[in-house]
Amino acid sequence: MSERQQPQLIEGEETGPLNEKQSKLTSDASLQAALGEFENHMRNEGFALNTRKAFASDVRLLGKYLGIGQPVGKIGTKNLNDFLDWLLNERGVPCSPKSYARRVTTIKVFFGWLYDTGVINNDPSTAVIQRSVKSPLPVLPTEDELERAETVTQAMRSGDVGKKADARPHLLLTLLLQTGIKKNEAMNIVPNHIDRSEASKPMLFIRYANPRLRYKERKVELSPEWLDVFDEYMVQYTPTDTVFTCTPRNLEYILRDVGDAANIKQGLLSFENLRWCSAIRDYKAGVEQDDIRQKLGLSKITWRDTKSKLEKLIQQEKEGYTES
Repeated sequence: MSERQQPQLIEGEETGPLNEKQSKLTSDASLQAALGEFENHMRNEGFALNTRKAFASDVRLLGKYLGIGQPVGKIGTKNLNDFLDWLLNERGVPCSPKSYARRVTTIKVFFGWLYDTGVINNDPSTAVIQRSVKSPLPVLPTEDELERAETVTQAMRSGDVGKKADARPHLLLTLLLQTGIKKNEAMNIVPNHIDRSEASKPMLFIRYANPRLRYKERKVELSPEWLDVFDEYMVQYTPTDTVFTCTPRNLEYILRDVGDAANIKQGLLSFENLRWCSAIRDYKAGVEQDDIRQKLGLSKITWRDTKSKLEKLIQQEKEGYTES
């Protein structure tokens, strides 16, 4: 995706040709006026609330530096580079690499939108100085460790560990590996979110009660075998509302206990790591990249960083450097 394209955050939404998205603004419009239209654009495109707040705050900060009444058509690359240098060296307020990178992204998205909608004839953000933020790669359990974990949960499921048969650990572990969902998404699953109408291809619907997060809603394929574990679990726990009746912390304890029993380094078997493992399995299996992105509920902007990390993790695994 080019820097000037806006993230398509809602599945199936088409951005349309540029001439269908002409703005009412002109190049003489002030930063203040442009920001108002930009906030409407972000809301209509389904940007996350936190993203909208952060981007708007960044544009206001640019307005503080250049003057909020500055016409957008008179802002050049030098103005933007000077602004970024001011953030780092002259403002007198610490600007972390992560904040710097986000503000560069804001500038590129904001001026890219102005260019794409015909407000300005040239995008001054294309040549701004970009300082990469190198966040560390996650340390993940190996495939051998995941196999050991599944062996442990299968034993728990059948009661072979000297305790009452418990399907919950296996249900949780296999759900996370198959779907890559987040902890809060797992906690919000109710039985009717599982579509069994097509026995060979059951689906899990990820839903959000908050209307602002509806763009994250999606459906994820499950294996038919998982339904057998689910049925066992439902008989054992008889939940009346959400599938998982315990607290999120208790689910974390379950993963910790499974990891301990499988002799996996503590902390490796976590919601976030299993989400990465699920994505890596799909990537290695040749699943279309945009399908993986949508399965994880990521925007196209977020996917760029995620994809880069996936490729590095897979390369790391091939080279035999994956830690255990």
